[in-house]
Formats: sequence, C-alpha cells, structure tokens
Amino acid sequence: MTFAQKIATLPDVPSDLVSHLERYRDLLLQWNKIHNLSGYKDAATIEYYLYDALYPITFLPPVATAMDIGTGAGFPGLILAMAQPQTHWTLVEPLQKRAGFLQFVKATLKLENVTVENCRVEALEPQRFDLITSRAVTDTGMLLNLSAPYRDAETMLLFYKGENVYNEVPEELPYRIIETDERHYLLINPPKETACS
Repeated sequence: MTFAQKIATLPDVPSDLVSHLERYRDLLLQWNKIHNLSGYKDAATIEYYLYDALYPITFLPPVATAMDIGTGAGFPGLILAMAQPQTHWTLVEPLQKRAGFLQFVKATLKLENVTVENCRVEALEPQRFDLITSRAVTDTGMLLNLSAPYRDAETMLLFYKGENVYNEVPEELPYRIIETDERHYLLINPPKETACS
C-alpha cells in the first residue's frame, strides 16, 4: 500500500491532505540537513510517523479548538491541523528553530487554522481548548499539570504513548486507551459512550 493509499483509508480527510503531507515531508528532509529538527532522516520514516500522528482522526470527534504541547517539528499538532481545517490549532514550541520551521510550513501550505506560539506552555495566557494533545514531551501526570490552565471538565486530552501508558493512567479521570501495533493513544475525557475508568 502506498503512502497516499494509506492516508486515503482515514475518514473525511481533505482532498489536499496527501499533497500537503508530501510537501511537509520534503520540507522536513530539507530543513533537517541544516537544522536537525528531528531524528527522522528518510522519507519512509517520516511517512510512518505522519500516519501515526493522523491515526487519532479515526476516533476523535470534531472540535473547534485544539492545542499541541511541545509540537517539535510538527508531530502531532501540525499534522492534525492539515487533516482538520475546521479546527483552529495552537502549536506550542519553545525552540526557536522548530517554531521557525512550523511558521514556514504554515505559510507555505497556507494553513489559516494554525497559530504558532514560540514559548513554553506555561507562558501562554490561560484559555480553554476543546482538545489538548502532546507526544514525547513528558509523563501523563506532568502533562495534566501543564494543561490545567487550558482545560475544563469537557476538554479532551490525547497523549501519544508507548506500552508504559498503563503505568500512567489517571485514576481520577475517565479515559480510553486505543492500541495499535506500536502506539498507545491515551484519550482522557473521551466521548461519554467510549469512556472507561
């Protein structure tokens, strides 16, 4: 199955998603040679993690606003923003070179639903988001603390985890763990019909 065919298996994706993802892949490869934005040094690896970032659209409900804590070179917030033009994404990235890359991709792909914040999440003004995501930043307990000023009881949190997720599940909050072969997606405050605790 080609990369484009794999993306086509995802529900309700925009018609320009594959072209956006391919352009992003090429830009990341180009920038990585100079700025070392991520450890992904070949197209196949980038494509693998693009799909990994996008997989949650198979189970996430539509939301109006979302924030990604520690977006890095774009995973997962920028990638999800490409697939969800109806959602306004705030990408929080403290490293200047990565934030600069995010801004460049935003401008190149004309992603009007993206705001890049070049700062630590703690520096943002408190505001509420419908969804908060994070991947490879810190443990779940710390993410819950960091996200507290930006959520309420209805905000969903989606954390990209490995097998250790079962040691980090929040006892006080409803959650669902969606497993794939190499990824465990921890969804806190999921839609009521899918919650477990």
